[in-house]
Amino acid sequence: MTDTNKGSVVLVTGGSGFVAGHCILQLLEKGYKVRATLRSLSKKDSVQNMLRTGGINSFENIEFIETDLTADKNWAEAVQGCEYVLHVASPIFLRLPKHEDEMIRPAVDGTIRVLKAARDAGVKRVVITSSFAAVGYSHTDPNTLITEKEWTDHNDKTLSAYLKSKTMAEKAAWDFMAKERGNLELTVINPMAIFGPSLCPELSSGFELLKKMLDGSMKATPKIDLGIVDVRDLANLHLRAMTDPKAKGERFLALSGGVMSLHQIAMLFKEKLGDRAKNVSTKVLPDWLVRIAALFNSQAKAIVPQLGRVRNASNQKAKTMLGWSPRTNEEAVLATAESLFRHNNISSS
Repeated sequence: MTDTNKGSVVLVTGGSGFVAGHCILQLLEKGYKVRATLRSLSKKDSVQNMLRTGGINSFENIEFIETDLTADKNWAEAVQGCEYVLHVASPIFLRLPKHEDEMIRPAVDGTIRVLKAARDAGVKRVVITSSFAAVGYSHTDPNTLITEKEWTDHNDKTLSAYLKSKTMAEKAAWDFMAKERGNLELTVINPMAIFGPSLCPELSSGFELLKKMLDGSMKATPKIDLGIVDVRDLANLHLRAMTDPKAKGERFLALSGGVMSLHQIAMLFKEKLGDRAKNVSTKVLPDWLVRIAALFNSQAKAIVPQLGRVRNASNQKAKTMLGWSPRTNEEAVLATAESLFRHNNISSS
């Protein structure tokens, strides 16, 4: 990975988030200057605490600016003087929307807002954190590998509002680039389930799943397979995509390789964590029982569309084009578990 632009200013959106925190950490370690957007400057201390956890004790190369993806305020100031933008932020929803457009419009409009501001400020390249949700959720053939050429069909009636929002936001970004990009370059990263070490006690969405396994509240595991990427490798891929000339105009699937079932994760915990995994259940929940539970339970209902879905995806493009070398699924999952214990999300007694 080339670092010819050390000292350049990089804007990282959603600076208090799980992925953004690791991106900021690696940027600072490599000598970049970082400007991080926050929905509220009250989160500045928590970001600095995250960086301290990661080994950064000097904050002279990071500054913060208050922005919101749903409003124009401060975006021109945020991108001013930046060489690159890592658009990691996603709109936050504290409740399920009554209508899917409540989730879709902020995701789409926020993405375009960032791209326009970056273009107008003369930013060289924007790297957008999209999702596997935009790639492989309309894939029906379990015998073929999913690649970056695939797209999820946002007109699919079975898709959740979240899956539609990620797909439509990325499509909007590429449409913008086709028509209004100016001199701006775009690269997109499409991660699968993101695990790995957390820099703070607040849990990302994926951590909740493993927390339920470790604390025993998940009495049996449904038959679900996950493609996984370690957050450290995901941040590294963002940095590679930011500077490598070959990444211009490309999208990259981010995953360690292969899938891992929830049952395999449970067995891994039993093998590697000793007494700390005493509450982990190795029972497997039959599909029919999940479907019955879905009639009465919203969490079970959300699981049903994933039953029997095998989403084998390829990480070859990132590895061959950008020289990316990710950790294993097992390393990412175990690092997540260690974070849950370290931050006292689960008692280790």
